[in-house]
Amino acid sequence: MGKFDKSLNSLSMVVPYVNLIGQHKALKAEILKAVEDVLDRADFIMGKAVVQFEEAFARYCSTQYAIGVNSGTDALFLSLKALDIGPGDEVITVPNSFIATVSAIVATGARPVLVDVEEDSFNIAPSLIEGAMTPQTKAIIPVHLTGKPANMKEIVKIAAHHGVHIIEDAAQAIGAAHRGQRVGTFGILGCFSLHPLKNLSACGDGGVIVTNSEKLYERIHALRKCGLKNRDESPEFGYNSRLDTMQATILNVKFQHIDAWNQKRRENAHYYRENLGDVVMVPQEHEDETAVYHTYVIRAQSRDELKAFLQMQGIETKIHYPIPIHLQEAAGGLGYKVGDFPVTERHTDEILSLPIYPELTAEQMDKVVRAIRNFYQSRISRSL
Repeated sequence: MGKFDKSLNSLSMVVPYVNLIGQHKALKAEILKAVEDVLDRADFIMGKAVVQFEEAFARYCSTQYAIGVNSGTDALFLSLKALDIGPGDEVITVPNSFIATVSAIVATGARPVLVDVEEDSFNIAPSLIEGAMTPQTKAIIPVHLTGKPANMKEIVKIAAHHGVHIIEDAAQAIGAAHRGQRVGTFGILGCFSLHPLKNLSACGDGGVIVTNSEKLYERIHALRKCGLKNRDESPEFGYNSRLDTMQATILNVKFQHIDAWNQKRRENAHYYRENLGDVVMVPQEHEDETAVYHTYVIRAQSRDELKAFLQMQGIETKIHYPIPIHLQEAAGGLGYKVGDFPVTERHTDEILSLPIYPELTAEQMDKVVRAIRNFYQSRISRSL
């Protein structure tokens, strides 16, 4: 125990759940210079920085193409539309993701079909996918939740056997890999979010799609700008879903740091795993995967009491997500009920997301660890 025997840090040391101010403080001068360059060029829509970002992102993922769009949600929606998925079709995904995963399917007119997740990874259970498939199944959307890769080896086998598409929801997982291959590149399309809370973040909404299909690239490229193939011709009606030049220029600055930021998240995760693994259930990482820890989700007994205790100590935590998708009011028409997805529902009573961002100091992490250990030690002492 050693260093954990000390008393808790004073309440004056606050540990916020995120620290976007800290991230931008270090890059502020460079970001402001990049923004100034855009102002000088005035290429605010589909400008030079967008092309630069798309090319860099494609290289990073080792794909032929990347298409910047206005959000991770639209990345999923446009991917589905590009594959002509709509009314009468079914798309398999999970009930424990952010609601946008399912809302994108619903927006196309297709029906989301939910499958429970694995106990330890929080990701879709490959063993349950085939049982959910019907002749109407057109695609599988595995979600790399928390930045941990789903078991893409098995999912790819299933999809190939049944002739259905894979669209990866890699919103939380830029830089994550399964068997050395970047997530987002196993399926025909991979979708990422650039929301301010993501590992690579814009200063507003943003998203990006990757693919090796020239046909899909060209179609999504048009769909994101009202269906226009050039300034005057529109083969089909589309949407206004472009990545702004201003956001792209900020992303180009940040992109230079993504690997270092992800590595720091991995180091923070290792620290938590080494120092909390005997008191709570912590994420495990297998040899064939590289997780990037968009969130660091523990499973804890007396979760709500622990969360309140940490808040009293000045440590902010979150729950991702307290209400699974199938139990949301919006999902009432899907026909699911309590008990349909037991692993997901059990997780919602146990999960707690700890601060994990790269700007965490050693003192802040030490405070989180000692507070959690003290919480459970005090409960043991009271029971004696």
